[in-house]
Amino acid sequence: MLICSSSSPPLFLPLPSSSCRTLKVAICHGCARRRSALVVNVSASFAGRLPFFYQQRWYMNNKAERHFAISSVVKENQTMTTSTEDVQLGIFEIDPSLEKFKDHFSYRTKKYVETESMIKKYEGSLEAFAQGYLKFGFNREQDSIVYREWAPAAQEAQVIGDFNGWDGSNHKMERNEFGIWTIRIPDSGGIPSIPHNSRIKFRFKHGNGVWVDRIPAWIRFATLDPTRFAAPYDGVYWDPPPSERYVFKHPRPPKPAAPRIYEAHVGMSGPEPRVSTYREFADNALPRIRANNYNMVQLMAIMEHSYYGSFGYHVTNFFAVSSRSGTPEDLKYLIDKAHGLGIRVLMDVVHSHASNNVTDGLNGFDVGQSTQESYFHTGERGYHKLWDSRLFNYANWEVLRFLLSNLRWWLDEFRFDGFRFDGVTSMLYHHHGINMAFTGNYSEYFSEATDVDAVVYMMLANRLVHKVLPDATIVAEDVSGMPALCLPVYEGGVGFDYRLAMAIPDKWIDYLKNKIDIKWSMKDIAWSLTNRRYTEKCIAYAESHDQAIVGDKTISFLLMDKEMYSGMSNLKPASPLIDRGISLHKMIHFITMALGGEGYLNFMGNEFGHPEWIDFPREGNGWSYDKCRRQWNLVDTDHLRYKHMNAFDRAMNLLDDRFHFLASTKQIVSSTSEEDKVIVFERGDLVFVFNFHPENTYSGYKVGCDLPGKYRVALDSDAPEFGGHGQVGHDVDHFTTPEGIPGVPETNFNNRPNSFQILSPARTCTVYYKVDETAEQPGEETAITETTVSGILDQSEAYETTEILLGEETTEIATLALDDSKIDETAELSSDNRPTEDSLDQAPLEDRSGEIRD
Repeated sequence: MLICSSSSPPLFLPLPSSSCRTLKVAICHGCARRRSALVVNVSASFAGRLPFFYQQRWYMNNKAERHFAISSVVKENQTMTTSTEDVQLGIFEIDPSLEKFKDHFSYRTKKYVETESMIKKYEGSLEAFAQGYLKFGFNREQDSIVYREWAPAAQEAQVIGDFNGWDGSNHKMERNEFGIWTIRIPDSGGIPSIPHNSRIKFRFKHGNGVWVDRIPAWIRFATLDPTRFAAPYDGVYWDPPPSERYVFKHPRPPKPAAPRIYEAHVGMSGPEPRVSTYREFADNALPRIRANNYNMVQLMAIMEHSYYGSFGYHVTNFFAVSSRSGTPEDLKYLIDKAHGLGIRVLMDVVHSHASNNVTDGLNGFDVGQSTQESYFHTGERGYHKLWDSRLFNYANWEVLRFLLSNLRWWLDEFRFDGFRFDGVTSMLYHHHGINMAFTGNYSEYFSEATDVDAVVYMMLANRLVHKVLPDATIVAEDVSGMPALCLPVYEGGVGFDYRLAMAIPDKWIDYLKNKIDIKWSMKDIAWSLTNRRYTEKCIAYAESHDQAIVGDKTISFLLMDKEMYSGMSNLKPASPLIDRGISLHKMIHFITMALGGEGYLNFMGNEFGHPEWIDFPREGNGWSYDKCRRQWNLVDTDHLRYKHMNAFDRAMNLLDDRFHFLASTKQIVSSTSEEDKVIVFERGDLVFVFNFHPENTYSGYKVGCDLPGKYRVALDSDAPEFGGHGQVGHDVDHFTTPEGIPGVPETNFNNRPNSFQILSPARTCTVYYKVDETAEQPGEETAITETTVSGILDQSEAYETTEILLGEETTEIATLALDDSKIDETAELSSDNRPTEDSLDQAPLEDRSGEIRD
């Protein structure tokens, strides 16, 4: 339940963003307000017309009970069938204004039902259809290796590689009526004829008589010669003997109530200027992620991509792990290690487009044939002009098999726990969002511009993933804000669990670049953070990898810039710029987490204010890795202030562990004071107070709350261990006073029935919790600090303590015991990353503020 009682309440609308990596998008707030789907004030009568709650039972702090009439689309555990009757979907009960586009929803729903019915008829089931990797590519069948490839444009085909001296004359393939080429290669003397880890390719002749060599589409590993510059990739036959196969040791962790996601890039995760490995990430980065109490890690650039600088988004080999960081067995070690630490692993999957690379990628199978015989559309429809990449034909049977099987491959073989779908906006529309200004008008989402084939594919993909792994987490990167994107398929939605709240980081960048502190609008900040659709969950984030790509900066660097090179030492007083920067860094990230969605995401290193920007090796920077790494020594050096921001990030996550506020449907903004520059809101039963004023400290400041009783500090950004000044007392009891007439909200204080008074220092945020006086122990310390973690344990769950070494100090954290078998290993960071005595004499960050970035 999302409620706002400020004088200018947020609207619960499709959430468009002002920009994204490749899309030019703008928000028209005037139009958005006219399209308001739900505006609720706490003081208003609930008997009024509430479109999103139409014909529902509404309860405070509880989800609405829905009664849907569904004729052609039913619950997930039932069979979906077509009907001659009109489609009646749950989305029309949730948002009656979508009834205007009933024909669109009816068309796409029936197309989805027909496609799944055809799959069941000819393939047995959606799950079996998505096991194409057991048929295509290289597989062991009896005493042979069988290789199958879909290449209808080929006139002749052979398999070549190290095993036959790259001469395919004795290994010709046969074609069936569907354009699938097959060869069976018997073992020789009981030994596979194609050795494990040997190079291999698909050779075929196309219409003009030319023979070409391509990496097999379903290849599971691909490598290149590291001694040759810009060397082409080779496919690798990967079938390790049992002694070399990684065996998983840990079960998948249970799905958390709310995801706290750590976005990471394995290759740039180390401190050295080189590509880091999966095993290094597992041994060195995962303990840090666990120490900061994230419950999910989202891995970028896992699928093989020939161009490192693409950040992994120009995929060449969809079933192959990126060989730069190791082998498939190494990646399995990483995922298993994460599971052992209680961390679920999401994969950044790219099904929105494919690399234009002909030599190394899937595009090499396109030799001018029709779209029915290709993975991609032909002509302009098959090319993304901003990304310089190829676009899939989602209506093609074998494309569906390829992409759906790709998802199941990563789930079954590597035990990923879900996906973050990249480039969803590009998939949703024929215009791909290019030069499109989404205003929130529903006609922008449901028209001839909508790519229904792609929508149906995503519906199939989400249904498949949730059937194979019911507890999977699936996140959509959509900048347009399409309604029903994150509603279940059986309700007429596309089926994602969450969407990224992409407008939020754009708002913060706009404020940091274009507004002085005193001009920050509290109403605008609260509106931007709460502007999301009812029943559709969002992952909030202040910054991801996008915000730090070359040409821009991290939030910490926007705040403190070149003073980070000289002013981050605790051995001298902080300058006003550094003090402001650290304070706002904590506040921006925390209010984004607390108010911006039902989950939270942070990009690797931003938790401690990593400076500068990200720049992959390329010709323009002399192929340098300097900005393509993480300087962990900054947070590990005890006398540097980076540790304060890191400690606060850890405390934010611990607060959610203790109070589960992210999963709470109770969200009430009670005050957005432009004069005081203070935002007060409740999430769950916690009371959050953010004072953005650059100078004013308020003593005896009255804040409204729901429940009467005694309140204490749960988290305080001004605590010394977080780099603050320690102005707020953590042992102070705050007793509430009733406000107005009970049951008459308009007589209350800020529409809240109770209030209490606090001290609110400038540029700080403080969280208060209601003391359970029946369970309280005398002298118990309850505020979350860096040195006090005993209060974070949820007594309803079993935990064990794991020690994680960070720099020179050891911090105890709570680790969920996954089952009866306890985690028996102690996660430690490599001592190689500890600061040396020499490094303590100076800030270990070289000043490059004068560099020109091209």
